[in-house]
Amino acid sequence: MAKKVEVKDLLEAGVHFGHLTRKWNPNMAPYIYMERNGIHVINLYKTVAKMEEANEALKKIAASGRKILFVATKKQAKDIVAEKVANVNMPYITERWPGGMLTNFVTIRKAVKKMASIDRMKKDGTFLTLSKKERLQVDRLRAKLEKNLGSISEMTRLPGALFVVDTMREHIAVKEAQKLNIPIFAMVDTNCDPRDVDFLIPSNDDASKSIDIIMTQVCDAVAEGLTERKSEKQADNEGGDEAPKVKKAKKEAVVEDTEVETAPAAKNKEKAEPTPETVETEAPPVVAKTTANEIEAEVSTEAIEKKAPKKETKAKAAKGDDLTKVEGVGPKAAEAMVNAGLETFAKLAKADPEKIKEVLTEASSRMAHLDPTTWPKQAKMAADEKWDELKEWQDSVKGGVE
Repeated sequence: MAKKVEVKDLLEAGVHFGHLTRKWNPNMAPYIYMERNGIHVINLYKTVAKMEEANEALKKIAASGRKILFVATKKQAKDIVAEKVANVNMPYITERWPGGMLTNFVTIRKAVKKMASIDRMKKDGTFLTLSKKERLQVDRLRAKLEKNLGSISEMTRLPGALFVVDTMREHIAVKEAQKLNIPIFAMVDTNCDPRDVDFLIPSNDDASKSIDIIMTQVCDAVAEGLTERKSEKQADNEGGDEAPKVKKAKKEAVVEDTEVETAPAAKNKEKAEPTPETVETEAPPVVAKTTANEIEAEVSTEAIEKKAPKKETKAKAAKGDDLTKVEGVGPKAAEAMVNAGLETFAKLAKADPEKIKEVLTEASSRMAHLDPTTWPKQAKMAADEKWDELKEWQDSVKGGVE
């Protein structure tokens, strides 16, 4: 399990520094803590919560076997991203974003194949048959392709997700991913629009220390997902060796049971030879059919009665609400409230803020700073399904605190 990052570490790395107030994007207001000396300060508690959410999603994508494409072409980010991402064997773009990289993926694959064909020429000796000038041209072409597309040479299909550092600089990549409905993860600064991103991490995307600490956490989550996938494959392979034996044993057991059941039936048939007397005294076969139908009906009724409680249990389990829709409630806080019996918006709306504060503090000392004063008010709007009113209210305050 990767070490969870703390607010103190992010503070030391300068993750909280935003842009000048005149350059801000108003949609980033919920993630801004304050303004000081003309610069916006990012709320690091929200950064931690959003990072945990993004890491969990990235871990699942990596565990499913899909690739995550990392994009960072700015000077202070490219070397860090290339180093971290290469360790988890994921594709990355650190030079100019090739237009149509996602929307025209077939053409990009042709360029990658061209690079592979040049490598084959060098191996089989065809390269040496070219003139000196042609060899020089081919070498230059190979170097250019390697620089721009070398990291995606093993990406044979569209990625399962896109991770971007600075969405304003990589706006073309973001638009292409949106067009193809590819999930977008991103480090989002105060001058960017968070609405373009599915999983955002509010953070300083200009400082190398800030990029380094965020990328370390993200790559650790991806590595965990890859480890899970590897262990699952090993378990499947171990179980695969035993599977044929188990199937064979089951088949033999079925055959034996069939022989045991059919043998007495055959003997009874031999004994019961039809005679005129037996034909007259035997009951009509309709009675046997009726009895069989009654038994089938009883069995089906019992099966329905047995299955009914399971459906009720599933219905009960599905009654909980997504408490993270309340501004200020992160995944950990939501989990703590569910454990305390506040699993729905209706229950949270009736709860006392002081009681909620006690629940959070008991669950973890890291959540002692949270202010749940407005949570019942927001939960009441959510319980009444006044989503537009709730969104308008959340946009008008900062961090869910009036």
